Amino acid sequence: MKRTIQVRIGRGDRLFVAECLDLPVVTQAATLDELATNIREAIGLHLEGVDLTVLGFSANPTILAAMELEAVA
Repeated sequence: MKRTIQVRIGRGDRLFVAECLDLPVVTQAATLDELATNIREAIGLHLEGVDLTVLGFSANPTILAAMELEAVA
């Protein structure tokens, strides 16, 4: 059973974008704080009423976010 829901965060033209790697969930926001709130809410709504074990998740998975940064060189 997976214990984490993985999310990739990147910067769009004007907004931050979060995309789940494990679920079909995508959201965006102007700030990272707003984005964190949005992704929690979007994942919660997507999983509402769903038996997590059917999707291969433990009962209380955590959200693990990785942020992509532009190359320096």
